Amino acid sequence: MLAETGITREAIARTETLIRPFVRRTPTVAVDGADFDMAAGPLQLKLECLQHTGTFKVRGAFANLMTRAVPQAGVVAASGGNHGVAVAYAAKKRDVRATIFVPKVSSPAKIELIRRYGADLVVTGERYADALAASEDFTKETGALPIHAFDQAETLLGQGTVGCEIEADTSKIDTLLVAVGGGGLIGGIAAWFESRIKVVAVEPEGAPTLYQALQAGEPVDAPAEGIAADSLAPKRVGQVMFPIAQHHVHRAVLVADDAIRAAQTALWNAVRIVAEPGGAAAFAALLSGSYVPSPGERLAVLVCGANTAAVTFD
Repeated sequence: MLAETGITREAIARTETLIRPFVRRTPTVAVDGADFDMAAGPLQLKLECLQHTGTFKVRGAFANLMTRAVPQAGVVAASGGNHGVAVAYAAKKRDVRATIFVPKVSSPAKIELIRRYGADLVVTGERYADALAASEDFTKETGALPIHAFDQAETLLGQGTVGCEIEADTSKIDTLLVAVGGGGLIGGIAAWFESRIKVVAVEPEGAPTLYQALQAGEPVDAPAEGIAADSLAPKRVGQVMFPIAQHHVHRAVLVADDAIRAAQTALWNAVRIVAEPGGAAAFAALLSGSYVPSPGERLAVLVCGANTAAVTFD
């Protein structure tokens, strides 16, 4: 099945070698559930929030730019924010023109980063789907190369390199919790692990895209609301990742917005890690009890994003 999608361990390993000069090997830290006043024992946090641009997205951006021919018109991307930041950063590093479309719901912190990296920025529509439609019109008009945030093989191969690092850098784990928006991250990671561990999807209650798709047996339109709407709320998961999820994602769980806020606070108080709502969602499942580990279960949680303006310094 993975061979049919092209998203295989071998392809991810090749991509990892290709993008290695451009991405950080982010750290994994060991913590204890007691640090967060929860029943879980020792666990490991993969801090992809410390990646260039503040999220894992830069991996997929470089995978696209390093493996696809870029026309004179440059590249175009639609994004809730983080993918746009990543494409803008990668394009700047590769001296490529980038045009980024984001919806009005995008975080001001992410919009500012896109501008800082020198991309042409267009803010349009209320949600990601609106920005995507506008970017597709731009592609037809200009011939720019579209870099999809999650529904493209190169994007999944880049994001799958997170799984490669986790396996190499952590002690033996049974379960990995991963936040899901369009599914590019969990699709790549699940393809890497091939069910050798349990990969658990975590989504906000207001944006249950993979949860509803797995129930329906195919990608379906889902609500796109909630605190993490700028990063975890497309209308539906990608077609490319869905068969991977059906075979290699153990289950999907949902978390409330209040649980995500509590997870952001807990990560800061206990580990001094700043996480945006989407970045804290996977940890929220553990903290809130949406995912309850078995006794002795060896856990890892992916903290995947840090782009938030909700930080003050005294």
